[in-house]
Amino acid sequence: MTELPDDLPQAVVAPPKQRRGIPLVWIIPAIAALIGIWLAIGAIGDLGRTITIRFDTAEGLEAGKTIIRYKDVNIGEINTVTLSKDRKHVLVTARIDKSAQELIVEDAQFWVVRPRFTGGQLSGVSTLLSGAYISVGAGKSKKHKREFVGLEVAPVLTFDQPGRAYQLHAKDLGSIDVGAPIYFRHIKVGEVTAFTLDKNGAGVSLKIFIQAPYDQFVGTDTRFWNASGIDLAFDANGVRLRTQSIASVLLGGIAFGSPPQSLNDTPAAPNTLFNLYRDRDLAMKPSDGEGQIFVMNFKESLRGLLPGAPLDFRGVQVGEVISVNAEYDPKRDWFYFPVKAVLYPERIRLLVPGAKQSNTAERVKRGLYKAVLERGFRAQLRTGNLLTSQLYVALDFFKEKEAEKVKLDWNTALPELPTVQGNFEELQVTLAHILKSLEKVQFDQIATDLQKTLKTLDNSLKGIDKLVENLDKTTGPELTQALKDLRATLSKADKVLSEDSPMQQDVHDTLREVSRAAQSLRTLTDMLDRQPEALLRGKQETKP
Repeated sequence: MTELPDDLPQAVVAPPKQRRGIPLVWIIPAIAALIGIWLAIGAIGDLGRTITIRFDTAEGLEAGKTIIRYKDVNIGEINTVTLSKDRKHVLVTARIDKSAQELIVEDAQFWVVRPRFTGGQLSGVSTLLSGAYISVGAGKSKKHKREFVGLEVAPVLTFDQPGRAYQLHAKDLGSIDVGAPIYFRHIKVGEVTAFTLDKNGAGVSLKIFIQAPYDQFVGTDTRFWNASGIDLAFDANGVRLRTQSIASVLLGGIAFGSPPQSLNDTPAAPNTLFNLYRDRDLAMKPSDGEGQIFVMNFKESLRGLLPGAPLDFRGVQVGEVISVNAEYDPKRDWFYFPVKAVLYPERIRLLVPGAKQSNTAERVKRGLYKAVLERGFRAQLRTGNLLTSQLYVALDFFKEKEAEKVKLDWNTALPELPTVQGNFEELQVTLAHILKSLEKVQFDQIATDLQKTLKTLDNSLKGIDKLVENLDKTTGPELTQALKDLRATLSKADKVLSEDSPMQQDVHDTLREVSRAAQSLRTLTDMLDRQPEALLRGKQETKP
């Protein structure tokens, strides 16, 4: 092997040269790529925002065909319709136009518009030809969102609708449902938006919406009442019939108004809580204040007297009946039928200038106490409706009771008001006495005597028939002959009395002679009146 010499130079590795920049050949492709990315981003931005909506069913929804609308303006389109992983829901992917991206916020609402009949109204009729579509309800939030839960039923209230929302509370819902109309003076001004059962189950809370400008008529003293169906009442006050509209009759409804005596017209704040009364009369009833409960024991039948019957004081309702019961007292071994009623003293005004409202109840109690003791103030059952036979309790003064002394203490927990027998009961008692008197009459003896009288009358009639028959046989022919003779006599007399008969001429001549004789007698009488001595001396001759 040949050895290399030691003085040969050693090879040294040179360090890599530093690159001074991107070659010019790559600049143009880079710029083209940036322009493409910028165009793609712009194209994607022009396409809008993609969102996902979850529904329970995909009825009427088709990818690439079903559109999304806001106030009947197309703002998007459905891209895909798929099932969720749990297969309980439907996921709808939709594209929203760039011009409507501000509508896609947290509280935005989405629902499918199909033909529906809710709240007494038919909606979505146009979809019968054009097909279903998704409608959007704008929200008030500023935060955007991409996933939403769609509504199965169109909301009654949207955020952009002018008006105010309020709350109502009632014992039961009745026939009211979501979408039920709300009326003010028979004009539809709002709807029921929702209702929930109270946690303790004692009542129902409702949410309502009153449209503008009618919301200005809802004041702090406004009363709401159930106007569902037909308010037809047969009671002691007579017959009443009220209704709002055909829709409220079929589907239920609510009405509101202010009492006539109300002076407070301050508009109510949004979400104010009101009571929902059973009917208009109960809603418009004035504030009664604290009532005085007392008991009455009537001796007559209480059939027709129901709780709620009026407590009437000479035509003015000052209270109402609370309960009608039956009780047994073992000590007295007797049954009682107490009627509890409430009297509102504040319904009776004081004729005292400047009297305080707080003193009204006490003064009225003292006045009633004195009236019971001294003026015969009593309670009486009377018939309020002849058609239904319903009764009411009347308070009045009875002169025949003024001298009676009764015990009455208004300071007890349950004072007892004395009573008198009702007019109808008195009539029944009078009829009972008449019937007892009729029982004493001997109708059998009267019937026997009447039969005897009828027999005697029958025998008399038979005798009269025989007499008439005998007269017809014996007297009839003679009577016929007499009538013939009378007719002949009358015929002769007619001939004699005719104008051309000789007898008539003789009579006329005789009457003329009598007339002449009467004239001569009149002349003689005149002469004797002038010359009485002519009877002795004769007629004097008249000188020429």
